[in-house]
Order: sequence, then C-alpha cells, then structure tokens
Amino acid sequence: MVLALTEKNFEKEVLKADLPVIVDFWASWCGPCKMLAPVFEEVSKDFGGKMKFAKISTEDFPEVAASNQVTGIPCLIVFYHGEEVDRIVGFHPADALRSKINKVLGRV
Repeated sequence: MVLALTEKNFEKEVLKADLPVIVDFWASWCGPCKMLAPVFEEVSKDFGGKMKFAKISTEDFPEVAASNQVTGIPCLIVFYHGEEVDRIVGFHPADALRSKINKVLGRV
C-alpha cells in the first residue's frame, strides 16, 4: 500500500515514522513519474513491515519538495528517523528498485 502524503501529514508519516520511509516525489505532467507509479506500487508489496511507501505531488505541495531539495523527478527519497539516508532519481524497473531498497535497508 502506498500512502498519499500532504504537507499536513508529512512530518507524522515520514519524519516521525518508526520504519524507514521511501517517498516518491512526482508530478502529473511527468512521463517517467507515470511509468514509475505502477512499479512503485508493485515493489511496495514486497517490503511490508520493513519499509513504508508514500507519494507526494510536487505540484500540490511544492514547499515540501523544495525543503527536501527535490530538483528532478521522479525522485525517491528514503528517510529514517527523520533524516534522508538515500535518494534515487529517475525511473528504475522493479528489479533495480528492489535491489536499491534492499541495499538501503541493509545500512539502516
């Protein structure tokens, strides 16, 4: 399950989360973002209980994107205990995304 984020729930759901959280910063006009969406959803099912998956629109919440220095999308940022621990920019197929996530989980 992928959680929809807003500026109101970002702190609670991401920065104060007990688990690592991977956040997809995306926009409706972004072709690679549209390609990544079903992959992100699919991969989220493999990490239940290990990592939270969430999305936030850079169009609707530009201030959240700006405060996290998101300059290119899609941009996946992994947060753990309120800190950024990794960043994945651009489209990645499911296997590559799983591999990157497993490496991050091995470090946190």
